[in-house]
Amino acid sequence: MTYDLPAPFAPTMSSADLAALAAAVNALEKTSFAQRLVGMAGRQIGFAGRFIPVRLQAAVSAATTSALRAALRIALSSLDGAPATGDAARLHRRLAMASGALGGAVGLASLPVELPISTTIMLRSIAAVALKEGENLADPEAAFACLQVFALGGHASEGNILEGGYFALRGVFAKSVSDAARYVAERAVADEAAPVLVKLIGQIAARFGVVVTQKTAAQAVPLLGAMGGAAVNLAFTEHFQTLARGHFAVRRLERAYGTALVRAEYDRIARAGFGRGKTRTA
Repeated sequence: MTYDLPAPFAPTMSSADLAALAAAVNALEKTSFAQRLVGMAGRQIGFAGRFIPVRLQAAVSAATTSALRAALRIALSSLDGAPATGDAARLHRRLAMASGALGGAVGLASLPVELPISTTIMLRSIAAVALKEGENLADPEAAFACLQVFALGGHASEGNILEGGYFALRGVFAKSVSDAARYVAERAVADEAAPVLVKLIGQIAARFGVVVTQKTAAQAVPLLGAMGGAAVNLAFTEHFQTLARGHFAVRRLERAYGTALVRAEYDRIARAGFGRGKTRTA
Protein backbone atom coordinates (compact mmCIF):
# COMPACT_ATOMS: atom_id res chain seq x y z
CA MET A 1 0.00 0.00 0.00
CA THR A 2 1.27 3.50 -0.82
CA TYR A 3 0.50 6.77 0.94
CA ASP A 4 0.69 10.38 -0.22
CA LEU A 5 3.22 12.44 1.68
CA PRO A 6 1.76 15.13 3.96
CA ALA A 7 2.01 18.61 2.49
CA PRO A 8 4.97 19.72 4.68
CA PHE A 9 7.02 16.79 3.32
CA ALA A 10 6.01 17.20 -0.32
CA PRO A 11 8.93 18.27 -2.53
CA THR A 12 9.08 21.93 -3.42
CA MET A 13 11.06 23.52 -6.23
CA SER A 14 13.87 25.93 -5.47
CA SER A 15 13.63 29.51 -6.69
CA ALA A 16 16.40 28.83 -9.23
CA ASP A 17 14.55 25.82 -10.62
CA LEU A 18 11.27 27.74 -10.75
CA ALA A 19 13.07 30.43 -12.77
CA ALA A 20 14.45 27.74 -15.08
CA LEU A 21 10.95 26.34 -15.52
CA ALA A 22 9.51 29.79 -16.28
CA ALA A 23 12.18 30.22 -18.95
CA ALA A 24 11.23 26.81 -20.34
CA VAL A 25 7.55 27.83 -20.54
CA ASN A 26 8.59 30.91 -22.49
CA ALA A 27 10.82 28.88 -24.83
CA LEU A 28 8.42 26.01 -25.45
CA GLU A 29 5.10 27.84 -25.65
CA LYS A 30 5.90 31.27 -27.06
CA THR A 31 9.02 30.98 -29.20
CA SER A 32 8.00 31.37 -32.84
CA PHE A 33 10.25 30.94 -35.85
CA ALA A 34 7.76 32.88 -37.97
CA GLN A 35 8.12 35.89 -35.68
CA ARG A 36 11.89 35.70 -35.96
CA LEU A 37 11.57 35.81 -39.73
CA VAL A 38 9.13 38.72 -39.74
CA GLY A 39 11.63 40.69 -37.70
CA MET A 40 14.27 39.87 -40.30
CA ALA A 41 12.48 40.62 -43.58
CA GLY A 42 8.95 41.73 -42.78
CA ARG A 43 6.05 41.08 -45.11
CA GLN A 44 8.25 39.87 -47.96
CA ILE A 45 8.44 36.45 -46.28
CA GLY A 46 4.69 36.09 -45.99
CA PHE A 47 4.36 37.05 -49.66
CA ALA A 48 6.96 34.45 -50.69
CA GLY A 49 5.30 31.76 -48.61
CA ARG A 50 1.97 32.13 -50.41
CA PHE A 51 3.61 31.47 -53.75
CA ILE A 52 5.73 28.39 -53.09
CA PRO A 53 4.62 26.08 -55.92
CA VAL A 54 3.27 22.61 -55.23
CA ARG A 55 6.38 20.96 -56.69
CA LEU A 56 8.56 22.94 -54.27
CA GLN A 57 6.30 22.05 -51.37
CA ALA A 58 6.85 18.42 -52.36
CA ALA A 59 10.60 19.10 -52.45
CA VAL A 60 10.42 20.58 -48.94
CA SER A 61 8.59 17.47 -47.71
CA ALA A 62 11.13 15.13 -49.30
CA ALA A 63 14.09 17.17 -48.01
CA THR A 64 12.60 17.24 -44.51
CA THR A 65 12.24 13.46 -44.40
CA SER A 66 15.75 12.99 -45.81
CA ALA A 67 17.18 15.41 -43.24
CA LEU A 68 15.51 13.61 -40.35
CA ARG A 69 16.71 10.24 -41.60
CA ALA A 70 20.26 11.63 -41.61
CA ALA A 71 19.69 12.89 -38.06
CA LEU A 72 18.33 9.47 -37.09
CA ARG A 73 21.55 7.82 -38.31
CA ILE A 74 23.54 10.16 -36.06
CA ALA A 75 21.24 9.39 -33.12
CA LEU A 76 21.50 5.64 -33.68
CA SER A 77 25.29 5.83 -33.84
CA SER A 78 25.21 7.48 -30.36
CA LEU A 79 25.43 11.17 -29.54
CA ASP A 80 27.22 10.74 -26.24
CA GLY A 81 30.44 12.19 -27.61
CA ALA A 82 28.86 15.55 -28.44
CA PRO A 83 30.63 18.49 -26.74
CA ALA A 84 28.68 20.44 -24.12
CA THR A 85 30.44 23.80 -24.23
CA GLY A 86 29.44 27.29 -25.25
CA ASP A 87 32.20 27.19 -27.86
CA ALA A 88 30.49 24.19 -29.45
CA ALA A 89 27.22 26.10 -29.67
CA ARG A 90 28.97 29.00 -31.40
CA LEU A 91 30.64 26.58 -33.82
CA HIS A 92 27.26 25.07 -34.67
CA ARG A 93 25.87 28.54 -35.40
CA ARG A 94 28.79 29.36 -37.70
CA LEU A 95 28.39 26.06 -39.57
CA ALA A 96 24.65 26.66 -39.94
CA MET A 97 25.30 30.13 -41.34
CA ALA A 98 27.73 28.66 -43.88
CA SER A 99 25.20 26.09 -45.07
CA GLY A 100 22.51 28.78 -45.18
CA ALA A 101 24.71 30.99 -47.32
CA LEU A 102 24.91 28.11 -49.79
CA GLY A 103 21.12 27.94 -49.88
CA GLY A 104 20.76 31.68 -50.30
CA ALA A 105 23.32 31.86 -53.10
CA VAL A 106 22.26 28.79 -55.06
CA GLY A 107 18.54 29.01 -54.34
CA LEU A 108 15.84 26.51 -53.53
CA ALA A 109 17.50 23.83 -55.65
CA SER A 110 20.11 23.45 -52.89
CA LEU A 111 17.51 22.44 -50.28
CA PRO A 112 17.95 18.63 -50.64
CA VAL A 113 21.67 19.08 -49.92
CA GLU A 114 21.62 22.00 -47.49
CA LEU A 115 18.80 20.87 -45.18
CA PRO A 116 20.33 17.51 -44.15
CA ILE A 117 23.59 19.35 -43.41
CA SER A 118 21.95 22.05 -41.30
CA THR A 119 19.70 19.52 -39.53
CA THR A 120 22.68 17.34 -38.59
CA ILE A 121 24.51 20.43 -37.29
CA MET A 122 21.45 21.34 -35.23
CA LEU A 123 21.18 17.82 -33.82
CA ARG A 124 24.75 18.08 -32.55
CA SER A 125 23.89 21.43 -30.97
CA ILE A 126 20.75 19.96 -29.38
CA ALA A 127 22.82 17.05 -28.03
CA ALA A 128 25.24 19.50 -26.42
CA VAL A 129 22.30 21.14 -24.61
CA ALA A 130 21.04 17.72 -23.52
CA LEU A 131 24.42 16.76 -22.07
CA LYS A 132 24.63 20.05 -20.20
CA GLU A 133 21.25 19.26 -18.60
CA GLY A 134 22.48 15.85 -17.44
CA GLU A 135 21.13 13.52 -20.13
CA ASN A 136 22.85 10.21 -20.84
CA LEU A 137 22.90 10.12 -24.62
CA ALA A 138 24.02 6.51 -24.67
CA ASP A 139 20.41 5.83 -23.59
CA PRO A 140 18.25 5.47 -26.73
CA GLU A 141 15.34 7.29 -25.07
CA ALA A 142 17.50 10.35 -24.44
CA ALA A 143 18.85 10.25 -28.01
CA PHE A 144 15.29 10.18 -29.35
CA ALA A 145 14.43 13.08 -27.04
CA CYS A 146 17.00 15.05 -29.04
CA LEU A 147 15.23 14.18 -32.30
CA GLN A 148 11.91 15.12 -30.71
CA VAL A 149 13.07 18.74 -30.43
CA PHE A 150 12.55 19.08 -34.20
CA ALA A 151 8.83 18.48 -33.62
CA LEU A 152 8.53 21.30 -31.08
CA GLY A 153 9.07 24.17 -33.51
CA GLY A 154 5.65 24.62 -35.10
CA HIS A 155 2.91 26.10 -32.92
CA ALA A 156 -0.50 24.90 -34.06
CA SER A 157 -2.44 27.50 -32.07
CA GLU A 158 -0.29 30.57 -31.45
CA GLY A 159 -1.09 32.27 -28.17
CA ASN A 160 -2.97 29.31 -26.65
CA ILE A 161 -0.48 27.98 -24.13
CA LEU A 162 -2.22 25.05 -22.50
CA GLU A 163 -4.24 23.49 -25.32
CA GLY A 164 -2.03 21.61 -27.73
CA GLY A 165 1.08 22.80 -25.89
CA TYR A 166 4.36 21.18 -24.95
CA PHE A 167 3.07 18.48 -22.62
CA ALA A 168 0.21 17.60 -24.96
CA LEU A 169 2.71 17.17 -27.79
CA ARG A 170 4.96 15.03 -25.61
CA GLY A 171 1.95 12.88 -24.87
CA VAL A 172 1.32 12.40 -28.59
CA PHE A 173 4.92 11.27 -29.09
CA ALA A 174 5.27 9.26 -25.88
CA LYS A 175 4.40 5.83 -27.26
CA SER A 176 6.35 6.27 -30.49
CA VAL A 177 9.46 7.42 -28.60
CA SER A 178 9.10 4.58 -26.09
CA ASP A 179 8.62 1.97 -28.83
CA ALA A 180 11.58 3.29 -30.84
CA ALA A 181 13.85 3.40 -27.78
CA ARG A 182 12.88 -0.15 -26.79
CA TYR A 183 13.48 -1.38 -30.34
CA VAL A 184 16.99 0.13 -30.42
CA ALA A 185 17.83 -1.07 -26.91
CA GLU A 186 16.94 -4.65 -27.83
CA ARG A 187 19.15 -4.72 -30.95
CA ALA A 188 22.88 -4.27 -31.39
CA VAL A 189 22.22 -2.83 -34.88
CA ALA A 190 18.99 -0.97 -35.60
CA ASP A 191 17.37 -0.99 -39.03
CA GLU A 192 16.41 2.56 -40.05
CA ALA A 193 13.55 1.10 -42.10
CA ALA A 194 11.99 -0.57 -39.05
CA PRO A 195 8.29 0.42 -38.78
CA VAL A 196 8.69 1.92 -35.30
CA LEU A 197 11.48 4.22 -36.50
CA VAL A 198 9.70 5.11 -39.75
CA LYS A 199 6.58 6.01 -37.74
CA LEU A 200 8.52 8.26 -35.36
CA ILE A 201 10.34 10.05 -38.18
CA GLY A 202 7.04 10.57 -39.99
CA GLN A 203 5.47 12.15 -36.91
CA ILE A 204 8.43 14.46 -36.38
CA ALA A 205 8.62 15.36 -40.07
CA ALA A 206 4.98 16.47 -40.11
CA ARG A 207 5.75 19.23 -37.59
CA PHE A 208 9.37 19.96 -38.53
CA GLY A 209 8.16 20.52 -42.10
CA VAL A 210 6.10 23.53 -40.97
CA VAL A 211 9.25 25.37 -39.90
CA VAL A 212 11.23 24.15 -42.92
CA THR A 213 8.54 25.60 -45.20
CA GLN A 214 8.84 28.96 -43.41
CA LYS A 215 12.62 28.80 -43.77
CA THR A 216 12.32 27.94 -47.48
CA ALA A 217 9.91 30.82 -48.05
CA ALA A 218 12.33 33.21 -46.37
CA GLN A 219 15.26 32.05 -48.48
CA ALA A 220 13.12 32.44 -51.60
CA VAL A 221 12.94 36.22 -51.07
CA PRO A 222 15.12 37.58 -53.91
CA LEU A 223 16.58 40.45 -51.89
CA LEU A 224 17.99 38.18 -49.19
CA GLY A 225 20.63 36.37 -51.24
CA ALA A 226 23.60 34.57 -49.71
CA MET A 227 23.95 36.82 -46.66
CA GLY A 228 20.23 36.61 -46.01
CA GLY A 229 20.32 32.84 -46.39
CA ALA A 230 23.03 32.69 -43.73
CA ALA A 231 20.94 34.87 -41.41
CA VAL A 232 17.86 32.69 -41.95
CA ASN A 233 19.83 29.56 -41.12
CA LEU A 234 21.27 31.24 -38.03
CA ALA A 235 17.72 32.04 -36.88
CA PHE A 236 16.69 28.48 -37.77
CA THR A 237 19.49 27.01 -35.62
CA GLU A 238 18.96 29.40 -32.70
CA HIS A 239 15.23 28.61 -32.74
CA PHE A 240 15.85 24.92 -32.14
CA GLN A 241 18.62 25.62 -29.62
CA THR A 242 16.08 27.66 -27.64
CA LEU A 243 13.55 24.82 -27.80
CA ALA A 244 16.21 22.32 -26.75
CA ARG A 245 17.12 24.39 -23.69
CA GLY A 246 13.47 24.45 -22.61
CA HIS A 247 12.84 20.77 -23.39
CA PHE A 248 15.87 19.43 -21.53
CA ALA A 249 15.42 21.83 -18.61
CA VAL A 250 11.95 20.35 -18.11
CA ARG A 251 13.34 16.80 -18.33
CA ARG A 252 16.07 17.66 -15.78
CA LEU A 253 13.48 19.06 -13.39
CA GLU A 254 11.30 15.98 -13.86
CA ARG A 255 14.22 13.79 -12.81
CA ALA A 256 14.71 15.94 -9.71
CA TYR A 257 11.10 16.53 -8.63
CA GLY A 258 8.91 14.07 -10.51
CA THR A 259 6.68 14.61 -13.52
CA ALA A 260 3.53 15.48 -11.58
CA LEU A 261 5.03 18.41 -9.66
CA VAL A 262 6.85 19.81 -12.69
CA ARG A 263 3.70 19.57 -14.82
CA ALA A 264 1.63 21.30 -12.11
CA GLU A 265 4.17 24.13 -11.75
CA TYR A 266 4.52 24.44 -15.52
CA ASP A 267 0.75 24.85 -15.88
CA ARG A 268 0.63 27.31 -12.98
CA ILE A 269 3.38 29.45 -14.50
CA ALA A 270 1.68 29.37 -17.89
CA ARG A 271 -1.71 30.37 -16.45
CA ALA A 272 -0.15 33.15 -14.40
CA GLY A 273 1.22 34.66 -17.59
CA PHE A 274 4.95 34.16 -17.06
CA GLY A 275 6.38 33.68 -20.53
CA ARG A 276 3.47 35.55 -22.13
CA GLY A 277 5.64 38.59 -22.52
CA LYS A 278 8.13 39.35 -25.25
CA THR A 279 8.95 36.24 -27.29
CA ARG A 280 12.44 34.95 -26.68
CA THR A 281 14.66 34.95 -29.75
CA ALA A 282 17.67 33.08 -28.45
